[in-house]
Amino acid sequence: MLKGKDLLSIHSLSVDEVEEILKFAEELKSKQKNGIEHKILKGKTLGMIFEKSSTRTRVSFETGMYQLGGHALFLSSKDLQLGRGEPIKDTARVLSRYLDGIMIRTFGHERVEELAKYADIPVINGLTDLLHPCQVLTDLLTIREHKGKNMVNLKMAYVGDGNNMAHSYLYGAAKVGMNISIATPDDYRPDSHIIMNAIADAEDTGAEIDIMKDPIKAVEGADIIATDTWASMGQESEHDQRKKIFAPYQVNAELLKHAKSDAIVLHCLPAYRGEEITEEIFEKNAQVIFDEAENRLHVQKAIMALTMCD
Repeated sequence: MLKGKDLLSIHSLSVDEVEEILKFAEELKSKQKNGIEHKILKGKTLGMIFEKSSTRTRVSFETGMYQLGGHALFLSSKDLQLGRGEPIKDTARVLSRYLDGIMIRTFGHERVEELAKYADIPVINGLTDLLHPCQVLTDLLTIREHKGKNMVNLKMAYVGDGNNMAHSYLYGAAKVGMNISIATPDDYRPDSHIIMNAIADAEDTGAEIDIMKDPIKAVEGADIIATDTWASMGQESEHDQRKKIFAPYQVNAELLKHAKSDAIVLHCLPAYRGEEITEEIFEKNAQVIFDEAENRLHVQKAIMALTMCD
């Protein structure tokens, strides 16, 4: 179903397509763990455009292409004519003549949309300031592994900044029928348009969506608690101010008393211990968090294989 398609947002995926990605990721993970070759993309090349640096995104996509039998090219903005002002639409049309797929990690979401509009090959959103679909699909796989494949009766609580992770969690939960509560300070709520889209998606799956200010209320009865850094890349100048504003939203032992006793904690990394999460809670959930980090590899392999296959 995904052959030749772009993956810019979970909202643009059907319920069946989300399930297809997760099931195929499970299959590819099993093959990799058992030493079974899966050279699905032999002879294919992925261009990876990085206008924002990353550890996990680069290593997981590059390793994933290698394991799939293909080749990945690292393209920093300094190396491309994009960095000198070439229009995105021209870059898209040129790269379409050379490559089989493009992954881009950048700032404005409109840059990904324009790249996809003019490219003749699949474009994968590796992260924008608005959305982080690959990470949240990864988190859904991790939840399946630790809480079971049926997520309909589960509750997720996201506590912190209403950023690209919060947006993609809204979309992801809505697609799988998982209830979600988002707790943020008033001035840091998720984008209203994203909320409306997620509510519309949730009508088809029965997921309940709640946006609130109170982190305690958000985590009440939660099976999964997720958080993210309070100051994302590009917001470094706001760090000290945000530490004060988000202090009540720290994921700590006191907050987790209000969740289910077997609740798991997710963090997309990098984690700033003592800020959005305490050292104690991070280490108690380290196995899950690093399963989550590993699963970026398997989910992105599934995305690349499904979109770039012959």
